[in-house]
Amino acid sequence: MGFIKYASDVTAPITVAFAYADDPRSMTEWLTGAEHVSMQGEIDRGLGARYGIRFRFGLWRPVLNCEVTEHRQDAVIGYTLIGGPLSACLTLRFDPLGRGRSVLTSELDYTGSRGFAAPLRDRPRKALLRTALRRSESRLRAAIEELHGTDLVGRLA
Repeated sequence: MGFIKYASDVTAPITVAFAYADDPRSMTEWLTGAEHVSMQGEIDRGLGARYGIRFRFGLWRPVLNCEVTEHRQDAVIGYTLIGGPLSACLTLRFDPLGRGRSVLTSELDYTGSRGFAAPLRDRPRKALLRTALRRSESRLRAAIEELHGTDLVGRLA
């Protein structure tokens, strides 16, 4: 098992930050490598919502299916990959930080390789996942702040 976690301050109220991250149409704006998101099923957001996400990583263009397995309004969204080459869960946590500010915590929990050569295979995978999570978290924070009309230090843009 592998676990990666990043946290950052967002200069936007928790309701604004959560609403943006909860909208599946915005995933292509912040999720690293995501090109297209399609709804699967009748629920478009919230617990039980399913999405097919087409990624682009160089020449590799997988479509990964995910489901929202954890959802508490203005608090947490958990996306779990279903099937595919990687078993992982991305959790976005939102905590109030004061007037007009919040904390965004991005957590990625994934399964590692097994066997004798597992450490050799897991090292590049962890580096790739760490970079992708950090980039996604940074892009999500920037998009939320742009939506809210503030810059990185909370000034009006």
